[in-house]
Amino acid sequence: MQYDRELDVKGLNCPLPILRTKKVLAEMQSGQTVRVLATDPGSVKDFQAFARQTGNELVNSGENAGVYEYVLKRK
Repeated sequence: MQYDRELDVKGLNCPLPILRTKKVLAEMQSGQTVRVLATDPGSVKDFQAFARQTGNELVNSGENAGVYEYVLKRK
């Protein structure tokens, strides 16, 4: 999968991954995607709620070796 931007927030805890993602999304055009890499286990619920509340689409999410990956599409 291709992404327009990538954001590495590994090592940061709530709410910083969401805040950094929100800032990046604000700089993007509608329909563009950002891949976010995080290590905070709480980010799973945070990103689901963030997508619901903002209208941005959570295209994909997963976890591999303690790194959580999220792909969000700008509304």
